[in-house]
Amino acid sequence: MDNRSRSPVATGPELVFSDLRAVAARVRDHLSWEEPDSAASLPAEERPAGQLSQDARQERTRVLAAGANGLDKLAAGRGDELGDEESFGVGAVVLWAGRPAILVERQDFAPQPGDWAVLDSHRAAIRQSLARVGRLEVSGHVSLDWLGTGFLVGPETVMTNRHVAVEFARRADGAWVFRQGLGAALDMGEDRGDGPEPSDGGPSYEVTEILGIHEDVDLALLRIAPYLGGSALPTPLAVAADAPPDLPGHPVYCVGYPVWDGRRGEPESMRRIFMDVYNVKRLQPGRSTGLEQEGNVMRHDCSTLGGNSGSPVFDLTDHRVLGLHFGGRYGRGNYAVPLWQLAEDPLLARGEVNFV
Repeated sequence: MDNRSRSPVATGPELVFSDLRAVAARVRDHLSWEEPDSAASLPAEERPAGQLSQDARQERTRVLAAGANGLDKLAAGRGDELGDEESFGVGAVVLWAGRPAILVERQDFAPQPGDWAVLDSHRAAIRQSLARVGRLEVSGHVSLDWLGTGFLVGPETVMTNRHVAVEFARRADGAWVFRQGLGAALDMGEDRGDGPEPSDGGPSYEVTEILGIHEDVDLALLRIAPYLGGSALPTPLAVAADAPPDLPGHPVYCVGYPVWDGRRGEPESMRRIFMDVYNVKRLQPGRSTGLEQEGNVMRHDCSTLGGNSGSPVFDLTDHRVLGLHFGGRYGRGNYAVPLWQLAEDPLLARGEVNFV
């Protein structure tokens, strides 16, 4: 496939799916059972809140159907016969079935078909993970309401990216302080509610201090506290003090708040499969694809977008946090800080990061 049509995740469909024909059949079966949008004939402003438009459903159906045809051709060794629409559709199927971005609703998620049915056996642990990841929101900013993702790693400590924190933090007299007039909070909710807007179903905590911003990696630590009369902080996530021995190919998942950003070169297939539902919490399973040659960057192929900056990358086997997601490149993969390499780091020691 050419660069224009391939999947945004780095792993090709032949490696993502063990049986291409079976996936194609599952796509067609799903499409045949999708219920029609009974209110689609109404004007858009009169349709029930949160209901996906008929046009969007029809477009997604067309793209996924073309992808199923493409998978059949790949399974038959006829990949050179794929047209642009089939190549485009194959990438969409990889996003939809192979590397999905699952909507979180009330700190839970729907059962998944196919290879990711395994998530159901980890539901209790994943729910604990979901409840400790939040959206970093900012007040007083001229153009932004929220910045990215953060997660609880110590008794009062949240981890996020340096490039997220510097939007509201500045260096002064050897310490990091808030920029004039700005404040920040971590909202553990903001998942998919019944309407078109994110729900307010989770507690929110005030960012009271910038503990530090790392000089060498894209990492920052923040101190948070409950608002007056608010919920107590939950126990922190476990952060991996060592790497799994089978890192390349190891099952992982991200949790974060993907947002559409046309500047990043995401293809239209992203919008079609995400169905224009952004800015809410999602569970994004995938696999680690190893370390960069320098050894200080962990790669993974979860389907992340811009708002995932600061997302934790969890080990699906024991639910420790392996990495801090900080970015990605279309068609090549995503990148995270391998946290086990920072187990003795002074900044993380100061933040009482819960290494296990």
